[in-house]
Amino acid sequence: MTTGARRRMGVEERRQQLIGVALELFSRRSPDDVSIDEIAAAAGISRPLVYHYFPGKQSLYEAALRRAADELAARFVEPRQGPLGARLLRVMRRFFDFVDEHGPGFSALMRGGPAVGPTTNAMIDEVRQAAYEQILAHLGVGDPPARLELVVRSWVSLAESTALLWLDGRRIPRAELELQLVHDFAALAAVSAAYDGEMASLLLHMLGDEPADGPFGDLVDRLGALLPKVPAGAAQPAR
Repeated sequence: MTTGARRRMGVEERRQQLIGVALELFSRRSPDDVSIDEIAAAAGISRPLVYHYFPGKQSLYEAALRRAADELAARFVEPRQGPLGARLLRVMRRFFDFVDEHGPGFSALMRGGPAVGPTTNAMIDEVRQAAYEQILAHLGVGDPPARLELVVRSWVSLAESTALLWLDGRRIPRAELELQLVHDFAALAAVSAAYDGEMASLLLHMLGDEPADGPFGDLVDRLGALLPKVPAGAAQPAR
């Protein structure tokens, strides 16, 4: 048996260590299934010492969620350069990186449970709001019309629900879903544009710099392939 002096951590350093340990455990299993004893063992300290830094598992869970929420919100931050479709695709890849790394915790958080309370719900809403604001910034819109707000908030919700369904068996290749969500954004915007002139102008501006080989160009090609082919020499409908 070997012995050695264990380095004494400062208060904030120990708190950050416990948050990191808890976040790692919550990433592998639902927070409701992780005990304080497990967290203490993983951190190499006693159960009473955990309570010295956090009053209970809920407060530790909320601290871990705060770190995760900040990280998830940061995944939506993207330099506003280049075509929008490529930017959104990079955002979706980082978003699914997070979902992949924190699957059980992400699922438990979004689906609710005993560990979820008003504080955690508020943090979830913060992430959704941060994602919403980032997308508006990419579109160059400061004061969005009602239809655009509906499109962006619906898309953020769709990304969240798609990630949850993907975690339940991962039956669709992740890369396909990432691209499909970018296509979904364009489709939501296009449908809204069919009802509203302001949205139509915004859609045309959004597509103006899109290359033919980008994500939005890919969507046009896929939709075009679904259209029935008109036989050569067939009569055209009268106008």
